[in-house]
Amino acid sequence: MSAALRVAIVGSGPAGFYAAGHILKAVPGSEVEMFDRLATPWGLVRSGVAPDHPKIKAVTRVFERTARQPGFRFHGNVTVGRDVSHEELLAHHHAVLYAVGSSSDRRLGIDGEDLPGSLPATAFVGWYNGHPDFAGLDPDLSPKRAVVVGNGNVAIDVARMMVLDHDELAVTDIADHALELLDRSGVEEVVVLGRRGPAQAAFTNPELLELGELAEADVVVYPDEIALDERSAAWLASDESDITARRNVEILQEYAQRRPSGRPRRIILRFLASPLEILGDERVTGVRVGRNELDENLRAKATGAEETIEAGLVLRSVGYRGEPLEGVPFDERSATIANENGRVVDAETREPLPGVYTAGWIKRGPSGVIGTNKRCAQETVDELLEDREAGRLPEPSLGADELIALLHERNPDVVDYAGWEQIDAHERGSGEPLGRPRVKVVHHHRFIELAGRGARK
Repeated sequence: MSAALRVAIVGSGPAGFYAAGHILKAVPGSEVEMFDRLATPWGLVRSGVAPDHPKIKAVTRVFERTARQPGFRFHGNVTVGRDVSHEELLAHHHAVLYAVGSSSDRRLGIDGEDLPGSLPATAFVGWYNGHPDFAGLDPDLSPKRAVVVGNGNVAIDVARMMVLDHDELAVTDIADHALELLDRSGVEEVVVLGRRGPAQAAFTNPELLELGELAEADVVVYPDEIALDERSAAWLASDESDITARRNVEILQEYAQRRPSGRPRRIILRFLASPLEILGDERVTGVRVGRNELDENLRAKATGAEETIEAGLVLRSVGYRGEPLEGVPFDERSATIANENGRVVDAETREPLPGVYTAGWIKRGPSGVIGTNKRCAQETVDELLEDREAGRLPEPSLGADELIALLHERNPDVVDYAGWEQIDAHERGSGEPLGRPRVKVVHHHRFIELAGRGARK
């Protein structure tokens, strides 16, 4: 007999777990089967949040409560499209909800982008957070100057990580390989480039304020680059602006008035500057930068003025991008799954696909903070429950246990939640004597080995 509601959720980050929690609470007796490509849950909370932000990671306690509910099962190290198909998930569930995030990076589209020494910030973040896909990245941190292209929180994160001292990092869950390499780093100056002005920067206030409290680095802002043009000033004063943008400008104005205190490193926040070319023959030697002004729509417009910034490392942080999944309609322009409020739709006709949903970044694009995914997931689950009430969900033709048995036949290394708890216990136990929250496992074979010690759920 079919469960009251059985849902497959693909992706175990915040959006996936918030959606699971909403479903299990809303429909007594419901079942959620969660699948993830990695052996570990939590998505970007584990592999994207900066190691020196432990309070943000505390949200996993909420997810742990969801995972321990009777109707929930986790299946890690499972790739949809390889180990199980979209059609099989649909056949065994009333609904399938995709919450796979945005896994790749947007490109600058300029010459020199692929030179050694030019890296996407997504890879750098994955590297220092111990993501198994990036454990072998081994970035060259010997150059004295690095350039970060982008004006959002990820740009600030990677800039900050390059100037933190050992004591600030050694008490975090940063990957051991990153801690060791950052200890030997030669980076003394990080230049962060934003193509628009200070009022349009996408930083959040706490992230920006953090730069002014670094023990080993000064933050530098040039007064002429944060002088507001007439349109930006008018926008900030209007009801259309938001308090975050206004406060960002205030913080930047305060930084511009500071005198450097002589710390050994510094972060320079530049505005109205776009990279035109990454320079170098065999590896990065600098960035050719064009100066901008803002047009009547507050978009960046080239002035024709240029400068060259010498640098041996460039980190490109201009946004994450979703990737298509086999059998699921995809909108190439927005790099998201084609959807209306979380209901997946045919990319051409915009007609809903019965029983298929999406939430998180793959639904709306890479925007917001962790909590944004809660509202996003709730909207999607509300649509799903409305379809259930109206009888629009397809009835599963097969049981979930049959699918899981088949999955384990195809892939003996599926990691269930008990297996993850074994990994988690090992990491925490390794970190405790060092005064660290955990020492992360970063290699696939080690995840499987540790997970195998757990009792199967």
